[in-house]
Amino acid sequence: MNVAWAWTILVVVVGASLVVLVTRREQTYRALKDLDRRWIFLLMLLAVAIPILGELTFPEKPTGLAKAVFDEIEKLEPGDKVLMAWDYDPASEGELGPMATAFTYHCCKKGLKMYYMTIFSPVGPQMIEDAIEHVIKADFPHLEYGVDYVNLGYKSGYEGVIKVIVSNIRELYTTDHYGKSVQDIPMMRDVRNIQQMDLIINVSAGYAGLKEWVLFAATPYPDLTLVAGVTGVMAPQQYPYIPEQLRGLLGAIKGAAEYEKLVLDKYGDEDPDPKYLKGKQRMGPQLIAHMLIIVLIIVANFVYFAGKRRERA
Repeated sequence: MNVAWAWTILVVVVGASLVVLVTRREQTYRALKDLDRRWIFLLMLLAVAIPILGELTFPEKPTGLAKAVFDEIEKLEPGDKVLMAWDYDPASEGELGPMATAFTYHCCKKGLKMYYMTIFSPVGPQMIEDAIEHVIKADFPHLEYGVDYVNLGYKSGYEGVIKVIVSNIRELYTTDHYGKSVQDIPMMRDVRNIQQMDLIINVSAGYAGLKEWVLFAATPYPDLTLVAGVTGVMAPQQYPYIPEQLRGLLGAIKGAAEYEKLVLDKYGDEDPDPKYLKGKQRMGPQLIAHMLIIVLIIVANFVYFAGKRRERA
């Protein structure tokens, strides 16, 4: 199903609703006025369940912010260093998981060196492990741990961690997530601080996260390039930092779906793995549910104004 069909269905449903409301006003008013709200709950359940069960996807038209994120990664050359700051937990996986998957896939396709870390939560490494297991080990088994990617794990201290690693990463990170000395990890031997990174990608769910990376990394060190993906409630707070401190931004599942399209259009095949379509699939229930809400608003306004007319009469 594409967007044209979706809007066609919406127009037909709204038009039919208006015809019924106008031609059978009195009967419709009585039926709707006493309508059991459980029917509305059922309609919303179907609007969400059908796209999920049918794995419906809709074409996406990427916005400028999503293109900016994609372009910053595209500028990099194979072997460039990317700091992957995964600052989210399972509670935000629904919005941010597809972004993290797409970021990892894009960086693997570009042949970049990936340095994973988190300062958000002790369960953050679980999110890193998901990206490594489901993308790198599954689809890029030729990439070698310690040479092409590394998991530095979680460090407590929030923005204090950023303040330290911008000048001396070895002061905090003496071992990786698995306890292996960084001296024994080939891709860490020449890394003194994160100013040597060619790009920072932050996937953020709150504090500490994107705002702290902006304030304590990108702002005092303008040579650092930062792009990010955040939850929907966080996105408006980050707009003032664009495009100086923050070069590009993915907001919520919509941003993830747009970025997925950009990545798959260039690097995907004709039948991409479903795990790379999670953003687009999760947009389906939102679109159908929003269409239903529009219809319900029209119907509710009809009931309200029809009731007012009856009171005046």
